[in-house]
Amino acid sequence: MGLFDNIGKPQAAPSGNTDAKGNKYVDVVFNKLPDTYEEFIALPQASLSTVYDTAAMTVLALCFYPQDPDLSMKMYSFVSGPRTINPAEFSFIKDRFRDSDYVPRSYFTGATPANDYKPTEPYTVRVSENPYTYDNEGYAKMFLTSGGADNPRFVTLRKAKDGKWYLWEQFILVGIREPSSSSPWA
Repeated sequence: MGLFDNIGKPQAAPSGNTDAKGNKYVDVVFNKLPDTYEEFIALPQASLSTVYDTAAMTVLALCFYPQDPDLSMKMYSFVSGPRTINPAEFSFIKDRFRDSDYVPRSYFTGATPANDYKPTEPYTVRVSENPYTYDNEGYAKMFLTSGGADNPRFVTLRKAKDGKWYLWEQFILVGIREPSSSSPWA
């Protein structure tokens, strides 16, 4: 049994879509979610050749934390590439999962408070850019849509000399609306 009852094979989504505000977005699709680190790094998106793929792989890596923190951090280190991750960052991630293991799942299409953040299949992460995404040379600020937040959250990526985009910092593990099943207000 996989992360969300997986089926199919992974593939990259088509690109070039524009939202109502004129921002470009890509829906990165995972038809099957990996069960192991080897499967994770074998995904086509693991080439980290686009900012969209790296952003989506970051979400995927964090989704593993509730079931296997060590595997999740190994995946997170992979998408971070040559950047040294300090212990405070790992501690921050651990703290984020203390009370809300559903936050990373909320970035998959169809995952909402009403369905306890159970994503629809195929597993899709919408990653978008805006006119300021590439303001700093060699960096990209990419935005991710959460079913539990009113505004997109972001990750900052950095392009290395190997041509790959790596995670530089993430701001996606912040609070969102509680799942309906655990909210006294739902």
